[in-house]
Amino acid sequence: MIPLRFELFFDALSSPYMVLDSELRYVAVNLAYETAVLRSRDDLVGRKLFDMFPNEGESGRRLKASLDEVLKSGEPDTIAFIPYDIPLPAAAGGGFEKRYWTATHTPVKSAAGDVEFIIQNTADVTEIVRLKEASSVPFRTVPSELALLKHAQDVEEAYQATVSQAEEFRGLFRQAPGMIAVLQGPDHVFTFVNDSYSRFIGGRDTVGRTISAVLPEIEGQGFLEMLDEVYSKGQSFSGEGVRVMIRSEAQGDPTESFIDFSFNPIRDPEGAVSGVFVQGFDRTESIRAAQRQRVLIDELNHRVKNTLSTVQAMARQSFRNITDPEEARYAFEARIMALSQAHDVLSARRWEAAGLSVLLRQELAAFDPARIRMAGPEVHLTSKWAIALAMVFHELATNAARYGAMASPAGTLAVEWNISPRSDGQPLEVTWRETMGDPVDRRLTAGFGIRMLRRIIEGELAGTMSLDLGESGLICWFDVALSEVDEFESSAA
Repeated sequence: MIPLRFELFFDALSSPYMVLDSELRYVAVNLAYETAVLRSRDDLVGRKLFDMFPNEGESGRRLKASLDEVLKSGEPDTIAFIPYDIPLPAAAGGGFEKRYWTATHTPVKSAAGDVEFIIQNTADVTEIVRLKEASSVPFRTVPSELALLKHAQDVEEAYQATVSQAEEFRGLFRQAPGMIAVLQGPDHVFTFVNDSYSRFIGGRDTVGRTISAVLPEIEGQGFLEMLDEVYSKGQSFSGEGVRVMIRSEAQGDPTESFIDFSFNPIRDPEGAVSGVFVQGFDRTESIRAAQRQRVLIDELNHRVKNTLSTVQAMARQSFRNITDPEEARYAFEARIMALSQAHDVLSARRWEAAGLSVLLRQELAAFDPARIRMAGPEVHLTSKWAIALAMVFHELATNAARYGAMASPAGTLAVEWNISPRSDGQPLEVTWRETMGDPVDRRLTAGFGIRMLRRIIEGELAGTMSLDLGESGLICWFDVALSEVDEFESSAA
């Protein structure tokens, strides 16, 4: 076998090669390298690279940085389109010639793993650059690749800048407040989702998986069909406030959400659809707030109509067959005030409910609390029935102040209520008991107050009522269905 002489192979290589030691001193160069740099190996071997080819500019810095990186990391490194001035021999006229290079630096390690040598393979791309320069002469005002190269924005730096800009751009998309996702192929495989989209779907694993695998619950809701249309026909779709049933957590049942969305085709350089760009915005809270607002407006309209109807009835009855206009006006204004106070109680609870004991205390506030006793569980009345019972208590309190227990210095009042289970439900029972200081000897007169009590309790509340004027005073008992009561607690009033 003929022994191999690697120096022969080294010299036979058509591409320029040179070998440096760890101090960046020439160890060997091949013939192609000698030709490229216009220096002989006798001039180069044993001498340092930057002594032979000094360069304090950007090109020299980049070359030094690449070689240092190889020595530090033990990994190959490449620099592209680096301009470097080559000193010309006297026979060629002397001076310097600007040439452009692309170089690959490969480490050669010792048995201990240290970098002992660096092999540089250099490609002289000067002629390519000059051809580009020649072809761009008529268009000097237009930035060209050559202009970028002349400003040291060569291929390597442009690539690094592009990578950095792409990451920055992706970061902006990732932090965008709206939902963004990119789907590729006919199966709609996720290649990108931003943080908003990920939060909306409960942080599920997405990239590399199809949308049907990631979001199986959306099947049958029309979204997959729209994505198929976008991909197959290049047709965009959008919607506002669209209902979607989706899991906001990895586990659990789908819940109702509302979104604005748009599906737009992504096209490759030939114009064919390659994927779908998904944009969306979670409108769930705003849609639900609008729904609540509509319900409140409808409820307000209903309550206003009921209130106006109540006021109309009070006005009609207050001024019917009057003998004293001033007294009628006073009675009407008092009833309006009682209605207003009931509204205040409900407004404090956002018109959800009002406590029965709160309504009573409000209506009896003008009386001496030492002469009044109230007892019963705390009952929360719905708005309609709170207003109705407030008017009932007002009529009873007005009668007590003018003709009953509160008109006598020795009179007392006891109001008791309870929830009494019965076969037909659990009605709320209320007993209004007045005790006069002196025996009572008169009949009940069926005036407007009594008619109003019966209209409210037996009409509006579909309850029952009884009135009795005994020797000690008035007793009013009534009950209303518990279905008109929100809830009750066992605490005493």
